[in-house]
Amino acid sequence: QVQLVESGGGLVQPGGSLRLSCAASGNIFSIYVMAWYRQAPGKQRELVATITTTGSTVYAVSVKGRFTISRDNTKNTMYLQMNSLKPEDTAVYYCYTNSAWGQGTQVTVSS
Repeated sequence: QVQLVESGGGLVQPGGSLRLSCAASGNIFSIYVMAWYRQAPGKQRELVATITTTGSTVYAVSVKGRFTISRDNTKNTMYLQMNSLKPEDTAVYYCYTNSAWGQGTQVTVSS
């Protein structure tokens, strides 16, 4: 079993930046792919980005070129650097791996 804890959300103006973190604990040796998802009010949860242990990444079209996913395997932590934020990026952001979800962190982009 893996436990995940997100942090780093908040309120930011359009065009601003935020960095989310996801700390993993528990059966971390079984982790291969980690992912960020987000869910906006009234919408389904959607995939934002994924990263493998070896650093291969995949991004949703809507965030490609603005968001960067990374991980530090020595710290068992995954990150999501979000730049050029837009109001439509407003959502609760979740990290996910091995059927485990974090509790989510709110990101609000508004002037």
